[in-house]
Amino acid sequence: MSNNSQLPKPGFPEEGIYQVYALCFGRLAARRVHDNFMRRDMHDGPMPMDFYVWILRNMHRTVLVDTGFGHRASDERRIAIDFDPIEGLERLGIDVDGIQDVILTHLHFDHAGNLGRFAKARFHVQDSEVAFATGRFMCEAQVRFPFDVEDVVALVRHTYAERVIFHDGDAQPLPGISLHAVPGHSQGLQAVRVMTARGPVLLASDASHFYANVLKRAPFSLTVDAMMTLRSYDKLMALAASVDHLIPGHDPKVRELYPSYDFGGIQVSALHERPAPHDIDWLKGLKALS
Repeated sequence: MSNNSQLPKPGFPEEGIYQVYALCFGRLAARRVHDNFMRRDMHDGPMPMDFYVWILRNMHRTVLVDTGFGHRASDERRIAIDFDPIEGLERLGIDVDGIQDVILTHLHFDHAGNLGRFAKARFHVQDSEVAFATGRFMCEAQVRFPFDVEDVVALVRHTYAERVIFHDGDAQPLPGISLHAVPGHSQGLQAVRVMTARGPVLLASDASHFYANVLKRAPFSLTVDAMMTLRSYDKLMALAASVDHLIPGHDPKVRELYPSYDFGGIQVSALHERPAPHDIDWLKGLKALS
């Protein structure tokens, strides 16, 4: 815990080493096991889901990974949030208008809202994700459900304003930050690998919603292509130095594993710090059961 009202200033002079924080801005407490897996041949029970954005910081830049969603989408989809994630960033002392780079792991509503609230940012996204979100597959209600048309239109407007950087597969857009195509949940999903003082941290985003998805090779219920998802699991494990360097996209376990700090009433989890050893043993046990 901390008595400070803002995130501490980054202490890494190296351009390619970052502090990485997970900011949880909402939760789906009523979610159950059978909601989170394609296969339902397991005991049902509570399995809540968190909503995150991720903050990458050093002395040279602040990079945001995903932008969450705000009150409009919360009201329309009847998903309560604890606070608006952009307001949360501001309460942490982050100048949102000063952010130069935003990485969008994919364009689902809970990852790509609020795009009009960044004055200068360039948005990094995969070619295939934009093609998917604006193409013929969006004629199908079941496929377009996790997308928000206002968010997609906002990204198109940013494209016309020359503020979108398209990537075709793996890329390294900034020192110490690399992007990795891991399709399956969505057509153009990308994971983000970030160098920290403890080694690389892999933000899997929705390539694995929970640790159990990748460790038990059990795809999430909303999956465009199950075989692509399974191949992406292989890629995630190859990119992560170990399970304690892999960060799933929605797992509340992240907040238990990693040291948490309160800054002005906003709690963040420090992913650049080492997780609790006994909890890592639990994760390794989960992998052994797969």
